[in-house]
Amino acid sequence: MVLRIKKKRKFFGSRSWGAGNIKNRRGAGERGGVGRGGRKHKMTYLLVYERESLIKKGFAPWRKQKLMEIDLDALSKRASGSKEQKPVLELKGYKVLGDGKVAMPIVVKASGFTKNAEKKIKEAGGEAVRL
Repeated sequence: MVLRIKKKRKFFGSRSWGAGNIKNRRGAGERGGVGRGGRKHKMTYLLVYERESLIKKGFAPWRKQKLMEIDLDALSKRASGSKEQKPVLELKGYKVLGDGKVAMPIVVKASGFTKNAEKKIKEAGGEAVRL
């Protein structure tokens, strides 16, 4: 039996690669409606399942840091267990929210704070330090 090279291997390194002229196979129409164009009849699907893909402006941040959240009540519970006068809590990757109350002066080192949380911590005699 004669060994034949498949056509797709034959054109593998070429510019057209089985697409004919270079101008063919160019736009989103060749990709079967994968692009944004020509999606009018699929609008209900978009609105229900892919709402976030409808309105996009600008560039996506390359390394967007997703912060976990913690409120002041949870901080107070963590600080109440320590025997120090002014306990130091280091929370890397957390954003401190302003819900709850701070019972004692504490030093909180976190990646982010809301304005309300910072205000409450300072009123209790503590410090809010950004990492």
